[in-house]
This record gives sequence, C-alpha cells and structure tokens, in this order.
Amino acid sequence: MNSAAPALTPTTRALAWCLHLLVIGLLALAAGRAVTDGRPHAGWIISVSAVCGLVYAAGPTLPGIPRSRRAAALWLAAVGACWLVLLALSPDAVWVAFPLYFLQLHLLSRRAGLVAVAATAAAAIAGFATHQHSFGPAMAIGPALGAAVAVAVVGGYQALYRESEHRRRLIEELTTTRADLAAAQHTAGVLAERDRLAREIHDTLAQGFSSIQLLLRAAERALPQAPRNAARYVDQARQAAADNLAEARRFVAALTPPTLEGTTLADALERLCTTTSARHRITARFHLTGTPAPLTTAHEVALLRIAQSALANTVRHAEAVTAEVTLSYLGDHVALDIVDDGCGFDPARLPAPDPETGGFGLAAMRARAQALGGTLTIDSTPGHGTALAAQLPLTPPADTEPEARP
Repeated sequence: MNSAAPALTPTTRALAWCLHLLVIGLLALAAGRAVTDGRPHAGWIISVSAVCGLVYAAGPTLPGIPRSRRAAALWLAAVGACWLVLLALSPDAVWVAFPLYFLQLHLLSRRAGLVAVAATAAAAIAGFATHQHSFGPAMAIGPALGAAVAVAVVGGYQALYRESEHRRRLIEELTTTRADLAAAQHTAGVLAERDRLAREIHDTLAQGFSSIQLLLRAAERALPQAPRNAARYVDQARQAAADNLAEARRFVAALTPPTLEGTTLADALERLCTTTSARHRITARFHLTGTPAPLTTAHEVALLRIAQSALANTVRHAEAVTAEVTLSYLGDHVALDIVDDGCGFDPARLPAPDPETGGFGLAAMRARAQALGGTLTIDSTPGHGTALAAQLPLTPPADTEPEARP
C-alpha cells in the first residue's frame, strides 16, 4: 500500500479483504466474549474494539496511506495504540496480533517491519501473561510462532513477486526486441522490394519507353517523304506500348514475366532478338549451345532481363550493326553472352547513375547476377565493340532458391 509495495492484483485484493475481515472479526470476537462471559470493563472493551475497528477501517480510505510509508507508519501506530489498550482490557485481543504482523511487514520497510513484529509479539506475550497472572514458555509459543509464520509467508510472497517482476521485465524486453527485429526485417524487406522493382522497371518499362521513343523519332523523320515507313514505325511503337502494358500488369499481379509464359528461355531470347531486329537498325542473332537444363524462375527472369537491358543499351549507345546473343549450358552453370560490333566504351569511366540521364542498367544487371550467386563481366574498348558475359550457377544460394520451372 506504499510506494514500494507491489501493485494490487485480483489475488492480492482478495487477500487484503480477507485480512480486513480477519481484523474486524477478531475485534468483534473480543467484544462479544466480553459481553457473553460477563467480564469486567465489558463496556470499555466494546468501546475500544469499536474505536480500533474505526481507526483500522479509516486506513485504506486515506489517500496518503497507499503512497507514503510515513503515513502508513502513523496509521499503524494509531491502530497499535488502540490494540494495546484493548489488550490491557481483554486477553482475547492477543489474537489481533496475527493480522497486525502482516500489516507491519507489508507496509513498513524490511527492517522496520521486523522490529514492529518483534515488538507486537512481545506485547502480545506480556499482555496474555498479565491476564493469566503467570508466565510459562507455552504462552510465548503462540505469538512467537504466529510472528515466524507471518515473516516466512510475507518473505516468500515478496520473493515470488520479485521473481515475477523479473520475468515480466524479461518478457517486456523480449517483446520489445521482437518488435524491433520485426521492424528491421520489415524495413529490409521494403528496401529489397524497392531494389527489385527498380531493376524490373529499368529492365522492362524504362527500356520499352526508350524503344517507343526511338521508333516515334524514326517515324517523325520518315514523314512526309516516306509515309509507309512512318506507319511501320508507328505500328512497332504501338506493339512496344502493348508489351509494356503487359509488363506493367504483370508487376501489379506479381506474376512471371509474360515473355516467359508458355515458352522456354531460349525461345524468349530468340523472340527478343527478332523483335529488336525488326524495331531498330540492328541485326540481333540468337545462338544456343549445350544441352538445356531446367532453370528456376529466378534464373530465367534474371537472364532475360540482362539480355533485354544489354540489347537496349546496344541500340541506344553502341551504334552497332550486329549483336550476337548466346545462351550456353555448361554443366553446373549457365552463361549468357551479348557481343556487339559497336563503338565500345571505357568501363572504368562510366558516369554515375542519374535519375535524369539513367545509367542504372549495368548496376542492375550486376545486382541480378550477384543475387543468384553469379557474376557479370564487361569487356569493352572504345572503337572495338562490347562483350558482356553473365554466368549463373544452376543451383542458386539456399536462401534465395525459388521453385524450379518445369
């Protein structure tokens, strides 16, 4: 009931009410026996019992008692004074000492509580001996044993409470740690998903829009001298827009890229080369070597996206006439090579990626290969074309291995 006392729970409230009823019951017993046994000073015994009961009942209602040890000590002193007067009048008051032990141990500090219990037990023994006009060891057993039981019970309860509080704090810490871990995992998942979407958008939608832009520029240059060529460019741009729309819908549905639906990776790469050759002034040819082996969806998507991004870079920057795309199955790994005869570049002097000018393609391709435990290398020299090689192990890392496509 003080600042150091444990917070009340339904169980402790029930025990407190039992203690209150025990005090009131023992005071009523002392008053009742004074009347029934015709003891002298019966009126005084009844009056002091009533006063003691009122003082005791006032304690739980006072606002300072639950929060202040000093106020609790003063209240206990008032209750103890009333009890001593009653003990001087009636031997039956000796039984009230037992609930007083619990109150003193609960409301006072450990040392003060033990002192108060010892003093109460001594007063109970002395009062009872005075009424009996004699003293014997048996008279000290009851109050002393009651005090020992009270000390043991309260000490055990306090030990259990401390252990319970320790476990509660551990559970709270564990809950907080799990919440922090869940938040960190959520943040990591969000960042990983952003990175994945960035690569997907760059390798599909952004490249598609770039192709549409090139086709519309070609149509613009063909007008008005060659309207048939312009119409062909516009039709190809329309088809590219339809392909981009399909990709966008697949992003929303989080499904396999439409280029791989109902076909193999080799067929998808061959169709990519055919489409690139038809839409742009470049001849892209596809080659397949080795015996095709089953690949996971992640492998197929990564290799297709790398090929799309590499060919898009070739069309936009290389000024190449031909591009050779080779898919090779080499035992325990699969390789994709894209070689063009364009103007080439210096890989060491590439500009940093920029939201306005782009430059995310090579970084995205390398990230795709590394995510599956593979490598991506670029060999290029100004004026001598470019060779890009991606190699992926057929068995991806255990933490990223998805279900294999049939």
